[in-house]
Amino acid sequence: MRALYLASASPRRAELLTQIGVRFSRLVFPGINETPRAGEAPADYVQRMAREKALAGRAALDAAPQAAVLGADTSVVLGERILGKPADRDDARQMLQALSGNEHAVLSAVSVLTADGQQTRLSTTRVWFRDLDREEIETYLATGEPFDKAGAYGIQGCGAVLVDALHGSYSGVVGLPLAETRALLHWANVPYWQQDPV
Repeated sequence: MRALYLASASPRRAELLTQIGVRFSRLVFPGINETPRAGEAPADYVQRMAREKALAGRAALDAAPQAAVLGADTSVVLGERILGKPADRDDARQMLQALSGNEHAVLSAVSVLTADGQQTRLSTTRVWFRDLDREEIETYLATGEPFDKAGAYGIQGCGAVLVDALHGSYSGVVGLPLAETRALLHWANVPYWQQDPV
């Protein structure tokens, strides 16, 4: 059985791993360049980010060469446009206005790196927003929730009421697709469903 290191500062990813009974340690490492490459498709981008985060986590890991490192990335995609974390309040407002009444995709990739190699999986979830009026958008902005979330909303928080329907992985929209994660943990010989995982 391998130890697991999570190469992510996201509390949501930590909560999801804990939910399925995974014991892990958090890694602190320098940030990577998250700028999409020219002409890079969103699915390619999110998988590359997950792989690079796992690799950066491994580089920052001084010990435990046999351990597994997990990196993940989630992007909200409207058409072919990647909606990252909003730069400011105006940017968040524009994202929510664009998502209002529309369908978008949430691409969530997870990558696990071990001494034996690296594997990456992608989850794609279709999400439909109901129509949002101006007052509701302003009220949601006032909660402060949109500003550190891709696409300017958090489905696991107040933003749940913005979503009319979804088809795919709820946990992937939160930030870590658990079906794909379980498959990679199994491949890496990292146990899950452990009691008292933290």
